[in-house]
Amino acid sequence: MTRVPRRTQRLGSYAVVFRTDAEGRDLMLLTRISPSGYPAGWWTLPGGGVDHGESPNDAVVRELFEETGLDALSSRLVEVHDIHIVDEGRDDMYEDYHGVHLLYAVHVDPDVEPHVTEVGGSTDLARWVPVDEIGSAYQPVLPMVEHALRSRDDCR
Repeated sequence: MTRVPRRTQRLGSYAVVFRTDAEGRDLMLLTRISPSGYPAGWWTLPGGGVDHGESPNDAVVRELFEETGLDALSSRLVEVHDIHIVDEGRDDMYEDYHGVHLLYAVHVDPDVEPHVTEVGGSTDLARWVPVDEIGSAYQPVLPMVEHALRSRDDCR
């Protein structure tokens, strides 16, 4: 018997935010997916789905604030990442998933500490993470984080 996957396509806007700390280390702003999100416990970029009728630029600003409490001082589209997976997905459903991720270089006030403002959402933690620790101490990370790291020079 052939299993027919549920087809899902999702458009999301994500903030790629870097800063340098007092010790000169490069830091990247990451968020952790809450137990109510998918895949729970993974680290990702602040951002999420673009609501029907919402501009992608407005979505990245809204999502950044909901997930980190930070205001975008500026944002510009720098990259598009996508992923296509046919496998077990959300709610253990067999899924043909295509995620399209618009990556925005965003500047924020570096003196404001990130904190999740949305109650009951898909994010349970926001943190500045040393770039050299991504993929080791801060793992697992979604593929879009790795993609953003490879595009780091374009995101400054």
